Amino acid sequence: MTQLNTPYPSTAYLTGFLRSRGVQAFQEDLALALVLRLLSRQGLCELLECATAVPEAQRSDTLHIFIEEHARYVATINRVIAFLQGRDSTLAHRINTRAYLPEGPRFATLDAYPDDDSGDPLAWAFGSLGLQDRARHLATLYLNDLADVLRQAVDGRFEFVRYAESIAASQHSFDPLAEALAAPPNLIDQTLADLTRDAVLRHQPDVVLLSVPFPGSVYAALRIGQTIKAEYPQVRVVLGGGFVNTELRELAEPRVFDVVDFVTLDAGERPLLALLEHLGGHRSRDELVRTFVRDGNDNGSGTVRCVRHPEPDVPFEHVGTPTWDGLPLHDYLSLLDMLNPMNRLWSDGRWNKLTIAHGCYWKKCSFCDVSLDYISRYEAASATVLADRIEAIVKETGQTGFHFVDEAAPPKVLKALAHELIQRQLGISWWGNVRFEKSFTPELCQLLADSGCIAISGGLEVASDRLLQLMKKGVSVEQVARVTRAFTDAGILVHAYLMYGFPTQTAQDTVDALEYVRQLFENGCIQSGFFHRFACTVHSPVGMDPDAYGVTLQPLPDGGFARNDVAFIDPTGTDHERLGQGLKKAIYNFMHGIGVDSDVRGWFDVRVPKPTVGRNKIAKALAQP
Repeated sequence: MTQLNTPYPSTAYLTGFLRSRGVQAFQEDLALALVLRLLSRQGLCELLECATAVPEAQRSDTLHIFIEEHARYVATINRVIAFLQGRDSTLAHRINTRAYLPEGPRFATLDAYPDDDSGDPLAWAFGSLGLQDRARHLATLYLNDLADVLRQAVDGRFEFVRYAESIAASQHSFDPLAEALAAPPNLIDQTLADLTRDAVLRHQPDVVLLSVPFPGSVYAALRIGQTIKAEYPQVRVVLGGGFVNTELRELAEPRVFDVVDFVTLDAGERPLLALLEHLGGHRSRDELVRTFVRDGNDNGSGTVRCVRHPEPDVPFEHVGTPTWDGLPLHDYLSLLDMLNPMNRLWSDGRWNKLTIAHGCYWKKCSFCDVSLDYISRYEAASATVLADRIEAIVKETGQTGFHFVDEAAPPKVLKALAHELIQRQLGISWWGNVRFEKSFTPELCQLLADSGCIAISGGLEVASDRLLQLMKKGVSVEQVARVTRAFTDAGILVHAYLMYGFPTQTAQDTVDALEYVRQLFENGCIQSGFFHRFACTVHSPVGMDPDAYGVTLQPLPDGGFARNDVAFIDPTGTDHERLGQGLKKAIYNFMHGIGVDSDVRGWFDVRVPKPTVGRNKIAKALAQP
């Protein structure tokens, strides 16, 4: 349950690695399969039974419209899915008539767009052209309406991307997940169980690896494990991925092992080689690598321990080339939820995801999990190796779009790779995440654009020099302005990750940060951004040394499951929740070109101080050599 437009890369990495070591390995995307099964004619007929079972007095407008327009939904669903998969492009003409699709409450958002007197609420975004994009946006609203029906009629926790996230994220106790797994299966659970059985029968595996990158992937993964353990007890189930690596490092909950057999930490290559040797009888249980096991009784009891036999990780240059073989690359859905050109990269189009370097070359930011392997162990591959992998992936998939998924792609490696891509004339398009550091000169930005770079995202975070220094970000606001403008001048879209609620951040800091952001939009430095609330984690410098940041950590609740986010007391007492609403409203409008020249205080519904930042601060910084 991550994205619908492209597969999450972990299975491609591990499948490619295991095959390079002679292991017969296959991969499945049950998240995509689940959504395609639910959003089909048969799925919508089953959904109607659930919707009509809701007492009429409790039905929302969404459910009423779905029940009344059910015949139209059934008649259009398969065609809309085919259109979003790129199989039926001419359907765009009918979708754009606004008479073909049934329209539920999600379409009301169109009324909020600027009116250009043409009567067309999307004219400002797509003009008289943009046929495909306009239709894709309308089709995405149509799917969002159906997701609302699933949420209201079947499972209130359902999301396309973050399914049941609330019962997994930072849950110290396993009780909410245990209760959910013990509940009678609903339509979504039953569908996922059917897909799990189909996959097991098709591949006849000895071992099933479940990759769980985010909290919104946990519940469905455990449901998959539950089905396998109940019906195919001889199959060994292994849990791993980003969520495990950050939140389950101190796992002590034996009930987890009722639905999985092993839980591995950090980069999966070495733990999996050791585990397969153990299951093959060539290695003892006490020689596993970074692997949780349960000793003693089954059925929710016993003792959990982590076996940490010391063995070096597989070097990044030797992990092999990812493979997407077995994944239905032409079945993914190109959605267009938000009309901002940068945001659509996350949901529109299928990207070959590739890592340029393992870990982060900077690894100093105080809000980041710098003590964990995925950040702390930095290893780069040569430009030749990376270009070889890119060539192999293009040959296999037939697609030339790449998303480099590094925490922060190193400029030195990107420069070498750009030269290699240009020399080989590979003609790819790529985007990724960087630090807005001074190494990205106008000349380097142009080189990256020439090599195929179309967009860059990076952390501006708090947009305050005082707080950036406290964060150990290693950049200043003026430096970020010059770097982002250099990317923009090279024709590269720029997205800024922004943060609020950092320790000691005051209302004045917040207003000044928004003024900086306004000026960055005004001066064409960034085209997109997103404000997220700071969360203190136990593995970050703030979590490990709170006194240095002027905050006091709250005691963690008891429980043997997730342990990552930790609450803290900030003596400044700033109401970040109220300020955050204004920040998000402002950034949304800035991305649509609205209010960029207005006083930033107007975005807040509470009284805030006047910005202390001069209104031409960024313009003056850009004028400097």
